[in-house]
Amino acid sequence: MPIFRDVLVRLSESGTLRRVATHAPGARTMARRFVAGETVEDGIAAARELNAAGIRVTLDNLGESVGTRDEARAAADTYLAMIRRIVEEKLDANVSLKLTQMGHDIDEAFMRDNVGRVLDLAREHDMFVRLDMESSAYTQRTLDFFRKLWDEGYRNVGIVLQSYLKRTAEDARVANERGARVRLCKGAYVEPPEVAYQEKSRVDENFVGVTRTLLEAGTFPGIATHDPAMIEATKRIAHERGIRKDAFEFQMLYGIRRDLQAELVRDGWGLRVYVPFGDAWYPYLMRRMAERPANLFFIVNAVLRESPLRFLMSNGKR
Repeated sequence: MPIFRDVLVRLSESGTLRRVATHAPGARTMARRFVAGETVEDGIAAARELNAAGIRVTLDNLGESVGTRDEARAAADTYLAMIRRIVEEKLDANVSLKLTQMGHDIDEAFMRDNVGRVLDLAREHDMFVRLDMESSAYTQRTLDFFRKLWDEGYRNVGIVLQSYLKRTAEDARVANERGARVRLCKGAYVEPPEVAYQEKSRVDENFVGVTRTLLEAGTFPGIATHDPAMIEATKRIAHERGIRKDAFEFQMLYGIRRDLQAELVRDGWGLRVYVPFGDAWYPYLMRRMAERPANLFFIVNAVLRESPLRFLMSNGKR
């Protein structure tokens, strides 16, 4: 299974396959299970629906590693539009962004200006902004930039930590000391054994350990998982330590394990769903397949249901 996962992650990085997939008939329709759409309004509509079901939302404009200043400025402008629409709709929602989409690989001062525009508008409306974590090549750079923002007085910003990285336990401890909000997930990039655990058991073990650290001493952590075992471990820690249900939240991805999402809400646990939108949906979708192979089977089934071959095969059986 790790080899299968690595292949999917590699495919997510293929520009050729991305071009093929995004122009394939029905591809966008299939992606809509996991991606709200391609516009801000699509994301807002999904957030509105989730809020009605008692679920908080994080909106994310898909995209990373932009190559030009115009692209980075446009991405920041999209986030400003998202924040204004969230405020207008009075939604229980915040936003999440990637630093490479803001120009991290172009110029850090330029990137800081773009992120600053987003943070300033969000702060005016008492809104939280999450800095997404990318591959391990960006981990330290992202944390360093976060620390600079924190030292400048921004308190409406938080980070993401990944349990497959060996450094994460210490990063969580440092974040707790600052009072920073952390989203903990397992991680979705192919990483070398020098920096990341390769065995699922070790990733899970670290996830549970860091979850304990965040629940016991963190600031409203987000425990991001679709794994029932990790969910149960989190509940058990909360029960053992007397941690209230409103002291943290579970986080899940749009369209994935909607049965578990409904169950958590029904049982009174806080839940936030990460709602992505935008035309850069191909790499996002491939990483979701890598994280949970069952997602791939869902997509394949959807393809078969829409394929003309289905009707030919059906006619042949009559």
